[in-house]
Amino acid sequence: MKEFNAKKVKDQAVRWIRDWFEENGKGCNAVLGISGGKDSSVVAALCAEALGKDHVIGVTMPNGVQPDIDDSYRLINHLGIRHCCVNIGGAYEALMAEVKEQLGTLDTEVSSQTVINMPPRLRMTAVYAVSQSLNGRVANTCNLSEDWVGYSTRYGDAAGDFAPLGGMTVQEVIAVGLELGLPRDLVQKTPSDGLCGKTDEDNLGFTYAVLDHYIRTGECDDPVAKARIDDKHVKNLFKLKPIPHFEYE
Repeated sequence: MKEFNAKKVKDQAVRWIRDWFEENGKGCNAVLGISGGKDSSVVAALCAEALGKDHVIGVTMPNGVQPDIDDSYRLINHLGIRHCCVNIGGAYEALMAEVKEQLGTLDTEVSSQTVINMPPRLRMTAVYAVSQSLNGRVANTCNLSEDWVGYSTRYGDAAGDFAPLGGMTVQEVIAVGLELGLPRDLVQKTPSDGLCGKTDEDNLGFTYAVLDHYIRTGECDDPVAKARIDDKHVKNLFKLKPIPHFEYE
């Protein structure tokens, strides 16, 4: 497997962001949700280096109370970027109550996936509201490993206008984050969706190290993990494709 050069990739990503904004939003701001984890931290840092910190706006979006929100503010203060806080708690409670009531008329209960996926979709609504009011372009913060197995919410964290980490695995994102000089504990923070109380790896059933190695080499020593990865990859490919549309003849 080819050795990963974090400095080279970091510099390439910075140039890519500059070029993208030159073509798709000259003079615009990069706007993104700040969770305090590695992905949003690295994207924010890349955008700050590419565009200047005054052109990066972070949005914190707790759902009521967020236990680790101090990590978000540490990242914001470390980079010196502008920020605002949009608490989605009230909107989540109101929308969920309405959905539950209406599903009740259909003799159906709210599914666990509905509960898990509603907050990221509300957060993306909030990020776009901020972005459109501040001459912005929304940064997607998903990485290649998450995209590979569909570990994202469609029209939630999977949305965005540009995706700096879409071609980097988790291990590569960590390496770039350290190259950027970000706080090590934020870059190496155990990834969690912040929704169901479990880590990403608990939910997936395999580690990111195993997944990343498989993505880059095609090798996986654990047949059970390989089968799970392949199954998730095939079932979730639709998330990365444009919406299929009918073409009449």
